[in-house]
Amino acid sequence: MPTPVSILQKYWHYDSFRPMQEEIIASVLSGKDTLAILPTGGGKSICFQVPALLQDGLCLVISPLIALMRDQVDTLLQKDIPAAALYNGLTQYEVTKLLEEATTGNIRFLYVSPERLQTRLFKEYLPALQISLLVVDEAHCISQWGYDFRPSYLRIAELRNELPGIPVIALTASATPVVQQDILAKLQFNNQHIFRQSFERANLSYSVFEVDSKINKTIEIVNRVSGSSIVYCSSRRQTKELAELLCLQNIAADFYHAGLPQEIRNQKQQAWIQNEIRIMVCTNAFGMGIDKPDVKTVIHYDLTDCLESYYQEAGRAGRDGKKSYAVLLYQHENLFALESLSDKRFPPIPQIKKIYQALADYLQVPVGIGEGNYYDFDLAGFIANFKLDSLLVINTLKVLEQEGHISFSENIFLPAQVCFNAGKDELYAFEVSNPKWEPLIKCLLRTYEGIIDNRVSIYEKQIARLCRLPVDEVKEGLLQLQSYDIIEYLPQKETPQIHFLLNRAPAKYLLIDQDHYLQRKKQYEAGIQKMLDYIQLKNACRSRFIAAHFGDPDLHDCGICDNCLANKRKHLSEAEFSLLEKEIMGLLHKKISVDRLFVQYSHISKEKLWTVLEFLQSEQLLQIDEEGIMQKMS
Repeated sequence: MPTPVSILQKYWHYDSFRPMQEEIIASVLSGKDTLAILPTGGGKSICFQVPALLQDGLCLVISPLIALMRDQVDTLLQKDIPAAALYNGLTQYEVTKLLEEATTGNIRFLYVSPERLQTRLFKEYLPALQISLLVVDEAHCISQWGYDFRPSYLRIAELRNELPGIPVIALTASATPVVQQDILAKLQFNNQHIFRQSFERANLSYSVFEVDSKINKTIEIVNRVSGSSIVYCSSRRQTKELAELLCLQNIAADFYHAGLPQEIRNQKQQAWIQNEIRIMVCTNAFGMGIDKPDVKTVIHYDLTDCLESYYQEAGRAGRDGKKSYAVLLYQHENLFALESLSDKRFPPIPQIKKIYQALADYLQVPVGIGEGNYYDFDLAGFIANFKLDSLLVINTLKVLEQEGHISFSENIFLPAQVCFNAGKDELYAFEVSNPKWEPLIKCLLRTYEGIIDNRVSIYEKQIARLCRLPVDEVKEGLLQLQSYDIIEYLPQKETPQIHFLLNRAPAKYLLIDQDHYLQRKKQYEAGIQKMLDYIQLKNACRSRFIAAHFGDPDLHDCGICDNCLANKRKHLSEAEFSLLEKEIMGLLHKKISVDRLFVQYSHISKEKLWTVLEFLQSEQLLQIDEEGIMQKMS
């Protein structure tokens, strides 16, 4: 009889669980509704994947991000665990085929977006899916008081009514106490267990610097701290410019944002994971679901608008348990910009209605239709065409999302699709008279089931590999076959998409719940204020401040953040500190044991010596290990 530990060892090759994972798994296996609040990098996926493998039936996972779904499905498939994902871009035939396969029990994990739950096709197949566990990932999205509220998450409660008696596990890394209670209420938790792991990250040093030059400070940090790094910026243009500046300093850097083609993003991500690129300069589109434990520094080049997202992004450093650094840079004017962000993030309602009308005109969506339809959307073209402010447009789209009118995705990947127009006899005659196309036709027929009668997704790279042809020749061949009316070929595209969740309304009657809208604005302002408090925090420990925000008030001072180190230095006069610093660095031309150093400075307290040593270590001027202390070579 398999046990949780045996499943962990078999598929993950770990000898034991991380703290709290085993208790969470036991709660799920006992059939209780379970809320798991685990800090970023805390191993959330194992908490539902292990118990799901110990039970018969299908584990249904609701996740908000396509990239995250794909990443987890790929990881499970690599372990020979049957898994699949329903995401935008699949044809109806492919969705039907996948759901049919799920009803047979051949799939153990099915990942879906929350929007998928309300589709007619999914509802038809739901009674036949032998679901044993319902998983809500990124559960903070269900709370309107959360920093990343998604109205589509509210539909999960309706799903619970269709699945009576099926336990739910909700997981999040960043939920405040208010959001935690909202999750429990919205998901209709009954026989519940709540697990909150400590938010302590003993190896992660938080620092905030007010600087004259952000680029100079960034270069200084990455030169002092060796190893892999992420630098977060607020704009796409800035990611490219900053990466180029770092490269000019002979620092291996690249840039990443959602506007790049999927293939290019994948290449950049893999190069960084494999340490071919040392520094990834990116927007917040980068990092979710990436398993790279040896990140040494996460630098925020620009301020974030809430502590939750800052904590998640900063927490991508040091997942291997080794000393790492989370650094936030700012200039004084950035504080004023952050304070004034609320009015831009929540535009006046008349402005929202005006942009909604412009959007409908641009997409040519008449009043009374549109529900369920996807429309290609050129954001830059829309802004230029209507002479609109880009920030106003982006924030209006977010409001329309949160009000449940549309969803907007900048990086939906729609694979190429093919359907045969020719019948079998016509196809045979064409192959006889055009033998050069026979290998490509045969490859399509043998590789993609159902392609004769249905439009299915195809992958030109896969075809190129099977046919031993360059990808460009495969694409040209597909276009040629289409010109002969043998196939219908729709090339892949990554155009941003607007998905109308409701029929288009007349702009003046656009429904916006003004009370909730103003409440969310007030909550947003409170989040900005909390972020400003963190930035301007003096004397107090930054780790404790963050933990208290998430309802973990019992943390002790970390001892390694900038404020803790500054407090330790106060026990030494400036002259005493400088003298000790100079003398210690003078001794480190070769490695010296800690004990020997303490003997040599027996007239000085160990506390004072450790204060100087910890400071020098935090500044990457020396390294301390089991064998002793030595100067760090740059």
